[in-house]
Amino acid sequence: MSLERDDEAPSGGGSQTTAPPPPQNGDADSSGGGVGTIAPPATARGRDWAALRQFSVFLENRVGKLADLTRTVEDAHLRIVGLSIQDAADSAVARLIVDDYERAHELFDLSGFCFFESDVVAVELPNVDSPVTDACRTLLRAELDVHYAYTIALPDTPRGGLAIYVDDVDLALAVLGNSRLTVVTEGDLKSRFD
Repeated sequence: MSLERDDEAPSGGGSQTTAPPPPQNGDADSSGGGVGTIAPPATARGRDWAALRQFSVFLENRVGKLADLTRTVEDAHLRIVGLSIQDAADSAVARLIVDDYERAHELFDLSGFCFFESDVVAVELPNVDSPVTDACRTLLRAELDVHYAYTIALPDTPRGGLAIYVDDVDLALAVLGNSRLTVVTEGDLKSRFD
C-alpha cells in the first residue's frame, strides 16, 4: 500500500503521461522546440540521476514498529544508509534511504507498509571545520528552501553525507553541481556498498 502526494512521484500504478509523437515534416523543428510542441524530458530516472529516492513510511507509534520496519529492510539484504524519524502522538514517519532503490521499492510494495517516495539531494560532507554549514550556505545562495535534512552513511568519506529535502530539486542539483561539493547519486550508493 502506498500514499501519494501531489508533489511526490507516484509509487506505482495510476495514469501515465506519454510523450507526444515526433514532429512530422512541416511541423515544428525536430529539436523539440517551436510553438505548440512539447520537448521530451532530457533525463530519466536511473542510477546516475543526481538525486536519491527517499521512502517515507508511516508507522503506528507503538513499541516495536520501528524494529519491524528495519528488520524487514535488513532481512532483504538492503542497507539503511539514512534514517530520520518524525514522531507524533499516535503515529510516526520514518524516512529511509537505502543502497538499492529498485529492490526497496519492490519490498515496500509487497510488505504492506504504508509509504510514499520523494527525491532528496545528497552531498558528501567536505572535510572542513563546518561541513553542514558549507552545504546549507551553498543552497542559501540560490535562495532554496530546505525543509529538512539528515546525515547519511557513506563509506570512504571522512564525514559521511547529508540528505536534503528542498522545494526545487532541479535547481538544487544545478547549484550543488557548480559548487565544490560532491553530489551523491543512486549509482554511487549502490557501488559504495557492494
